[in-house]
Amino acid sequence: MYIKKKTKIVATISDRRCEESFIAELYRYGMNVARLNTAHITTESAGEIVRNVRKISDNIAILIDTKGPEMRLTAMDSEEGFEVRKDHILIISGDREKPSSEERLYVNYEGFVRDVPVSSKILIDDGEIELQVIDKSKSYLLCTVMNDGRIKGRKSVNVPGVNVKLPSLTPKDIDFIHWAIKNEVDFIAHSFVRTKRDLLDIQKILDEYGSHIKLIAKIENQQGVDNIDEILSHAYGIMVARGDLGVEVDAEKIPGIQRMLLQKCRERKSPVIIATQMLHTMIEHPRPTRAEVSDVANAIYQRTDALMLSGETANGSYPVEALKTMSKIAIEIESQLGSEPDINLKNVTQPTAAILCRAAVEASVRLPIKAIVIDTLSGRTGRYIAAFRPKAPIFAKCYKSYSMRELALSYGVFATMMAPRLTKDEFEHAAIESLLETGCFKPEDLIVIIGGSFGPSEGASFIEISSAGTVKQETESF
Repeated sequence: MYIKKKTKIVATISDRRCEESFIAELYRYGMNVARLNTAHITTESAGEIVRNVRKISDNIAILIDTKGPEMRLTAMDSEEGFEVRKDHILIISGDREKPSSEERLYVNYEGFVRDVPVSSKILIDDGEIELQVIDKSKSYLLCTVMNDGRIKGRKSVNVPGVNVKLPSLTPKDIDFIHWAIKNEVDFIAHSFVRTKRDLLDIQKILDEYGSHIKLIAKIENQQGVDNIDEILSHAYGIMVARGDLGVEVDAEKIPGIQRMLLQKCRERKSPVIIATQMLHTMIEHPRPTRAEVSDVANAIYQRTDALMLSGETANGSYPVEALKTMSKIAIEIESQLGSEPDINLKNVTQPTAAILCRAAVEASVRLPIKAIVIDTLSGRTGRYIAAFRPKAPIFAKCYKSYSMRELALSYGVFATMMAPRLTKDEFEHAAIESLLETGCFKPEDLIVIIGGSFGPSEGASFIEISSAGTVKQETESF
């Protein structure tokens, strides 16, 4: 029996808590994708997580999150750092090899001074400390401190509105990309994507090895928002990473940006993940705040494909409770939603499949359709239907295991493997029989079937509406 939750959940798993029993419990309560944050693990410890996830279920997709072109202060001799007061003057330079101190802060990007103009705001530690650049030379920036606080080593550095020319991949990213190819993970979510070039640099490596891994672009700065159209042309989907985005962009603009990005992805038939601090309180407490519940609900009302848990499951005190809570919210809000078959049919690679998918969803609005059944080689038909957000669940019979797992990010799709069949009738009989056996629907239920009459590689070519029992009976001889 499937979990009747259409919104997918991405749960972050760390090497400190990745035993099989824990992963099994997360899967039981609605985890669809296991996320590995490479900033905090090694390839060796990541290997243990992947092995344990695969032991639990081949249906769970695995996503690794790269570090990306991120700026940080260099380390300090003292872990406590130092206090600063408003109006103090600080000097900042770019040199990854030198330690930061009260005398001079160093950023791990050599071109920092060159790229940052006078009058820029510099935010340290996700905005805890704000600096204003008042002068510069060839080797340093002269800054005034805008608020009291403490500066510690290795903290994040953001310069809102300034396009710094960081390389798209760090050496650690490149190592993890090669590791991901070898271990056949499903998604690479690349951090701080600014333009299509950041994705093309990874895609070049994937293409060299003939890898099927799909790229998720993490949108974390204004440049990524501004270039979303070209980014979506080279990404499988996006992650709206609201933590860093909220540092780079004024907080009051984030809800509008989130809504816009969701709409762009649905038009492109691309999966979208809403991330960061969804149930942050549950890292330390067994219950979320009402504001957090509303935040999760709002993302579902806006028709996101997936939601993400970060520290809640990676190192929180109530990981399973957080996942249960998110699943319960999703099921409740989804029950209030109708179908929306009004998305345009632009930006599709298979117009016939897109038209059939839209017709299936429109039929589910006008008829008491209990399920939509498809077969798919690449997963494209499943993504197309998911973009229309039908009320009926989508049961996808897949011919490749990685296509099945890729659909773990698509709204309302419940994907399982099936051996290819030679004819349309053979596919229908095998698919309906297995779905009836697992209780996905009943013989008297009205269903929609979309499939290919000319083999899996030719794509969707027909649509059929009938009761499940009638389809099974009519194809019984096969």
